[in-house]
Amino acid sequence: MFSPRSVPSSARMQQSRTPGRKSVSGAATGLQLSARRASLPARATPARLQSHAAAETISYDVQTFGSSLPVKVMEALTMADADDQISVRVTESSWAWMVCGERLIIWKICQAAVAKLSVCKELQLPSSEYDFTADVVAVTSTVPLEMAAAQSVSVLAVSAEGTARFWPCLAHEGNYTESSVDLGDLCNFVVAVRGGSFIVASVRSQLLRVSADSSGKLQCRALQQGQGVLSGIGRRVSSLFGILSPPADDVLHSVVWVGRTSCLYTLTSSRLSKWEVDDSSEHQILSWDTCKALNESIVESIWGSESSYGGLKSGANVAYLDMKLSQSGLVVLAAAWHPSDTPCLAYFCLVTLQDDGSTISDQFTVQVTKYSCVFQTKEALQATRLLLPWSPSATAFLYNEELVFACSTGTSRATLPDEKINFTSPGDGIRGGGHCANLPVFFSLNSGLVVVVARESASILPETMEDSLCSSLAAAPEVSAVETPTRKAPVGQEDRTKLLKAAFLQFCRNDLVGAQTVTDELFPADGEAGAELDSVVTRINLDLIDDYPASDPRWAESVPEESAGFPLTSLIILHQLEDKMKAHCCFMDFLLQVGLLDQLSQVTVHSSPMATRLLLCEHAEKLQAAMVLKNHHTKHAELVNGAISMALQRRNVAVPPSLTVADVFFREVSQISSVFECLLEEEERSLKVNPVDSVQWAEVVLTINSIIKDMLQAAGQYRETKASMYRASENAAAEPEYIPWTASGGVGGVRTIISRQHEIILRSVYPHADSQLRSALCEQLVVLLDMFLGSYVAQLTSLQKQRPSAAQQDRYNSLEMEYSQRRSELLTPLLELGQYQWVAVLAEKFCDFDILVQMCEQTDNQSRLQHYMAKFSDQNFSDFLFRWYMEKGKRGKLLSQPAAQHQQLASFLQAHQHLSWLHHIHVQDYQSALRTLYSQANMETRYFAKKTTLLALSKLTALASDLPEEELNKQVDDIVEQERFLLHQETLPRQLLEEKQLNPDTMPLLSAHNLIQLYICDDNRRANEYDFKKALDLLEYIHKEDSVDIDALKCEIFGKALRRDDWSSVDGNDDPIEAAKDSIFVKILLKVIQEGVPLQTYLPEVKELLELDELSSLKSKPCFEFVLRANYEHYLQAQM
Repeated sequence: MFSPRSVPSSARMQQSRTPGRKSVSGAATGLQLSARRASLPARATPARLQSHAAAETISYDVQTFGSSLPVKVMEALTMADADDQISVRVTESSWAWMVCGERLIIWKICQAAVAKLSVCKELQLPSSEYDFTADVVAVTSTVPLEMAAAQSVSVLAVSAEGTARFWPCLAHEGNYTESSVDLGDLCNFVVAVRGGSFIVASVRSQLLRVSADSSGKLQCRALQQGQGVLSGIGRRVSSLFGILSPPADDVLHSVVWVGRTSCLYTLTSSRLSKWEVDDSSEHQILSWDTCKALNESIVESIWGSESSYGGLKSGANVAYLDMKLSQSGLVVLAAAWHPSDTPCLAYFCLVTLQDDGSTISDQFTVQVTKYSCVFQTKEALQATRLLLPWSPSATAFLYNEELVFACSTGTSRATLPDEKINFTSPGDGIRGGGHCANLPVFFSLNSGLVVVVARESASILPETMEDSLCSSLAAAPEVSAVETPTRKAPVGQEDRTKLLKAAFLQFCRNDLVGAQTVTDELFPADGEAGAELDSVVTRINLDLIDDYPASDPRWAESVPEESAGFPLTSLIILHQLEDKMKAHCCFMDFLLQVGLLDQLSQVTVHSSPMATRLLLCEHAEKLQAAMVLKNHHTKHAELVNGAISMALQRRNVAVPPSLTVADVFFREVSQISSVFECLLEEEERSLKVNPVDSVQWAEVVLTINSIIKDMLQAAGQYRETKASMYRASENAAAEPEYIPWTASGGVGGVRTIISRQHEIILRSVYPHADSQLRSALCEQLVVLLDMFLGSYVAQLTSLQKQRPSAAQQDRYNSLEMEYSQRRSELLTPLLELGQYQWVAVLAEKFCDFDILVQMCEQTDNQSRLQHYMAKFSDQNFSDFLFRWYMEKGKRGKLLSQPAAQHQQLASFLQAHQHLSWLHHIHVQDYQSALRTLYSQANMETRYFAKKTTLLALSKLTALASDLPEEELNKQVDDIVEQERFLLHQETLPRQLLEEKQLNPDTMPLLSAHNLIQLYICDDNRRANEYDFKKALDLLEYIHKEDSVDIDALKCEIFGKALRRDDWSSVDGNDDPIEAAKDSIFVKILLKVIQEGVPLQTYLPEVKELLELDELSSLKSKPCFEFVLRANYEHYLQAQM
């Protein structure tokens, strides 16, 4: 859609992008317009430049901007030769730079009326045969440039021939690297993009991605035309998708980087191209033929009304000069001329395009400005550039060295007349500019930085809002700077509200200074009225979004006598909502520009603290959701009317006869979420009333899913894309926990609604649906669950940003546990229903590893498991999987991991050594298996059988290993020695084990002392010389630290052995040696002698034996002592 010379009255501005906002630290919170070269107080009144008197401009004022220019800039201008090329660039982040010859001066625009110490650095550009311009210089930073200090700012400048000079740190002017970039042509643009990198472009549209490595050396690579999903499919096919290689003679005229969407746009003589750019790659997704799409419309807009248009249109020429991004879309500056015209004039047009992602919409607006010039050459037209402030206004500025031309883009109904502002005084001229603080800033040789602002007679608010607002303030005090109440005269909250509304009105009339004066008096920067400021701001914004449309005659009797005073004009509900959104954006602009935004703190909402800025964002989100609901109301009037009628009844809101339920419901935007519960009531009613096999039965569920989904998505998208507008300053105090309205719980809360809808779909609808309906339902449900779980992530993130304390950590842990539980409850039913595709989408996004593992196990998809181990390696997915296998007893799967996971499995098994040796054997790492098994064996002090097994396995792995022979023998000997000891327990008599109720498979590991007691105890009724000899052998395993008297224990063993024989048979026997030869005691002595043990030192003294309590009954027998001594002497002598 295009319009010749004018815009249709129904055209409305589409606010689809985030207005540029800056975070300002320090005392000054908003950029100030100030008179230059004068001694001024901190809040100075801007001075209109003398060269632009009132008589010269009608609708616009030219005012100086910011504080005085840095001394280095002034010196450069003073010392510049007549032929020195001077060009300036101003950025929205308040950084500016000037190129003067081979001097590059970069400074941070001071935000106060009086210059404070600010950053200003001079850099030396590389030599070149061509003049440098500000377009071949770009700055970037590791932090947002608005807050960046010189230490974190990097600079790249490229000469026309391709010599690139890179300063990694602006604070060190002399530290730079220099290299050559091969563009194949002259360089004409350098733009900073993501990841600290740059795009360097040539006249012939060759683009390079340039970034610095860790050493500061520049790395370059080309951006390929047409790369992405359609690359390599051929020219004929790719032309269907709008991607073609540019003509060889194409000239690049503009490069636009949009950081909010990470998109890069280029405009050449014939094409508009678009790339999506991330930190390390880029993909061209659009290459649009501007000549084919726009030339005819532009020519028709200029000459279409002439009778000879049919013959004229073929000879007309169109040139594309510049491109910028506005809130209404991409705006292209074009010039058209016809050689047969006398005189031949070039007419300048603005074409507003809508970027639909991968295509440019067929709907566009052509606005022919009133600016024209005598055509000389096509190259001369390039001197005219386009400047578009990022603001709701549809005002654009064309400029060249001699003038600034203010005009409309044609996308708004209410705009100021076109006007030309000359800069032709002696020595003056425009040398560049940009937009900063949503204002058009130009660099004048005579006046420095200046802004062109609309006079007070024009307002940016919707039509007739001015009159209604003024009427509502009729009872308010005068708001002049002189009569505004001061700090010494306290002002009530109602009066503050009216005064702040009045200041807002002044701001909307472009009287920024008047608005600033009022707000400074009402809410001084020292925070004296902090809590009241939050309350007043919230009240005004709530009045805006809940405003009564008093200009609609049907509302005349329904508007309260003391309404908020912001009546909106549109009679159509959707337009009323759009106008409220525009008013909200103006109000946010106002708060930013007068410095109140950074003073906002928090308010109480539903008994919980909430950051005021985020509450303001919530109001706008609800406006977006209301607009979406209204669109659905148009399509599904009966369903939505039923729901909103129920919502009004529950709130006890009456509907006047002159109004519809939609009029009343959509007026109070702040209550828009009340519709959700009522939609579900309507859904459940419909499911009960309509038969299962009817069309209506399924349609109502799909429709309500779409309504809830679209409303929440619109709110979430606004929150994400407009985040910079509501972001707190860097030095702001920690904010309370953020719970978006889209994450509210309780009755009627969004989380409750989604949970309830989840249950309705899976329990009541899914079982009766066919495969096609099931697929549609699951797709919608997944989107709802995505928003549900995403709200938890946002809430947890807000808690993470707070200063840690014990209470906050407990709150975080509690919320994280709730999140994990709810995530599992919502995803498990989908898993049970076999909806693996959708389960994977959510479980991958929200890192539900348990669900992912269950899904892979159910589908026996090991390759997907390996994919997850790689994808989530930084989140220890492998460890989770290994633990899962352990808990589920699936040790076979745990130990049968592919080779790629062996290292991670080995790392995991370090904490599970009872399994790690199996993995070592599996990978034939026998030495590691030996170390693990031997370590486990040495640490095993509980179970005899386990220790025996571990030692046996240790010996086997030692023999299988490639240990050196000496080390191997030592290791095997150590193991054998331990096995010798264990053999004493292994050979305990079965009868004794049964007596002591010891199971050989489960009995504990016994110490040497315990084993001795078992062998010699009375319960070992069948004990013989072998048992007592084992008891004696065990003495060598008793260590000093065991605190056992070995000699006493040896006496006890021999004593127990002597008691086992019947010594009564020796009475009357003349041969004591023959009489005792069959005794256990003598048999023990014979075994000791057989082993070569010297009895002299080994046997205890006879006296010690006789003193044992064990032998008290034998000591009374004279023959016993005789026999004992005789055998002692005999065997001692026999060994000598």
